[in-house]
Amino acid sequence: MTMQRLRIAVLAHIRHPIRQPFMGGMESHAWYLTRGLMARGHDVTLLASGDSDPDLPVLPVLPEHYERTMPWAQWHKTEHFALAQAGHFANAGRLMAEGGFDIIHNNSLHPAPLDWAAEAGQPMVTSLHVPPFRLLREAVERNTAPWMLNTVTSQVQMETWWNGVPATARVASNGIDPARWPYRASGDGSLAWVGRIAPTKGTVDAVKAARIAGRPLTLYGPVDDATYYETQVVPLLGGDVVHAGHLGSDGLAEAVGRASALLFTPLWNEPFGLTAIEAMACGVPVAAYDNGAAREVIGDSGAYATPDDIEGLADAIEAATALPRCDARRRVERHFSLDRMIDRYEACYRDAIDGLTTPMRKAV
Repeated sequence: MTMQRLRIAVLAHIRHPIRQPFMGGMESHAWYLTRGLMARGHDVTLLASGDSDPDLPVLPVLPEHYERTMPWAQWHKTEHFALAQAGHFANAGRLMAEGGFDIIHNNSLHPAPLDWAAEAGQPMVTSLHVPPFRLLREAVERNTAPWMLNTVTSQVQMETWWNGVPATARVASNGIDPARWPYRASGDGSLAWVGRIAPTKGTVDAVKAARIAGRPLTLYGPVDDATYYETQVVPLLGGDVVHAGHLGSDGLAEAVGRASALLFTPLWNEPFGLTAIEAMACGVPVAAYDNGAAREVIGDSGAYATPDDIEGLADAIEAATALPRCDARRRVERHFSLDRMIDRYEACYRDAIDGLTTPMRKAV
């Protein structure tokens, strides 16, 4: 069933630009989402920082991403930061009000867009990419209009956010374009690790496990926590462990596809794991910490260890390298393609728009 053409605003997270090389999964998600909706024939506007991909239909919320001038790690607990964010999202509210959009897909992680949509009667789908941090959770809980739906990326995340499944919540797994992640039938014996280099991502654990397993490891990704990188990661580099920097998706697909296994080492309640499905699309099985949604996403295309069990992770590396690479690719094509993600979102858009005609329940 083909959906009617909609005027859609994709409101992105504004800490980083929506362009390659992506800082993380949220930026990648917004980029793929915008392109996927455009390919379906929708009229799409990307509300993001002005230094995002110029090939996308960007309407700037602020001239450049705020991490450049006000790094989150240094500023996020300050009143100045809160006031700046309030100003940015007041501007986003103005742009949304002026845009005449049929639906807004909110990826901002800020409470203000939810409050605005509830008051304005604007259909909105909010993708909750993170655990239920207090301010965002409170905004979701107080804005329950029938034209406002929320999506999470996994069943594990659904259970983290709610006790039970509210009528306004849906699971919509992340998706990628498998054509951008070419399949390779064999690996070269090496390992890859991909992500933001930060304590919650377990970079150090990956290095230590690779050394125990006796396999070369290449780290790919930006430095998100400079202190962690300089004091804990850099001393472990050298020999068969290197940091190859921050690559765009084409270069990353080529590099990761050569590996015999991906190390996926979340030390927090990981809501999804986009780097895992990108590697799996290339045919690369995964050695993972069984944390958050890792097992739900990776399935039989991975081997698992308990978080913080580095010896167990080394054992998982050897088990993962023996898994069929074709099964990893098929799992992505079956469950985590871009088309499948867009199908889920279009269904949410229909439900949110239909919600405008659903009577609001009166408080008892």
